Amino acid sequence: MIKRTLYFGNPAYLHTTNEQLIIKIKDEEEKSAPIEDLCLVILDHYQITITQSLISKLLSNNVALITCDSTHHPVGLFLNLDGNTLQSQKFKFQVEATIPLKKQLWQQTVVAKIQNQAALLQSEKQNNSLLLNYSKQVKSGDPENLEARAAGYYWKHIFPEFLQFSRDREGLPPNNLLNYGYAILRAMVARSLVGSGLMPTLGIHHRNQYNAYCLADDIMEPYRPYVDKLVCGIVSRNGQYLEMGATMKKELLQIPAMDVNIEGQTSPMLNGIQRTTASLVKCFEGNSRRIIYPVMS
Repeated sequence: MIKRTLYFGNPAYLHTTNEQLIIKIKDEEEKSAPIEDLCLVILDHYQITITQSLISKLLSNNVALITCDSTHHPVGLFLNLDGNTLQSQKFKFQVEATIPLKKQLWQQTVVAKIQNQAALLQSEKQNNSLLLNYSKQVKSGDPENLEARAAGYYWKHIFPEFLQFSRDREGLPPNNLLNYGYAILRAMVARSLVGSGLMPTLGIHHRNQYNAYCLADDIMEPYRPYVDKLVCGIVSRNGQYLEMGATMKKELLQIPAMDVNIEGQTSPMLNGIQRTTASLVKCFEGNSRRIIYPVMS
């Protein structure tokens, strides 16, 4: 069963009883949800009250807890600090990973990302031959920065011309939709890394000393085109009217349940990410040299 994402965009009182998340909203009947069935909980209103006991139970069950700012974009993420019974052992393997191994893993990551970007361009009836060529030229560590070169072409062609789109976190829509979707994706990946016994902070490529989620930012790269695909669908239905609304948020909250194909098997993205992070652990342990990533068709 796919775990659930709960979004709260109105004043609410959230607490817990008997391993249930209890939801109390003014003038509405009290509702509940089993904590063990949850993946993400998103808090998007300043008048939400959540008890410490509920926070503790959510984190103990490896539920990622996201908080949003006044513009309704995710700004904070709470994760379990003890997500795996062999955590210290897996930390040791992660810390001791060699530079050649990390370069090879980054090469695989970049190839998978560019290939998925190429597949999405093709589905949007855009020429993808340049990206396919780039994906075949990526070397260990991507010293020629083909990831960035591919991105430059990709962002110029993925959305309709009338948007005159430029990828910029602070830029015009649909940047807002991409940011929101990527924040959800990042939380999913970070949650899965912790569940696999890894530290989201220590990346294989990203190394920003101010970033607590470098490894999550690495591993989410091949999954980004799935968020882009969802946003492309929103654009096709709404044109230039892309201010964040309840309907668009509802669509973006379906990201964990999106189908991905990994090694010929279709599964919800949440499960696919768990397979990816589990395969990464095997690489750090020396039992494999390949990360399992989704293939977009």
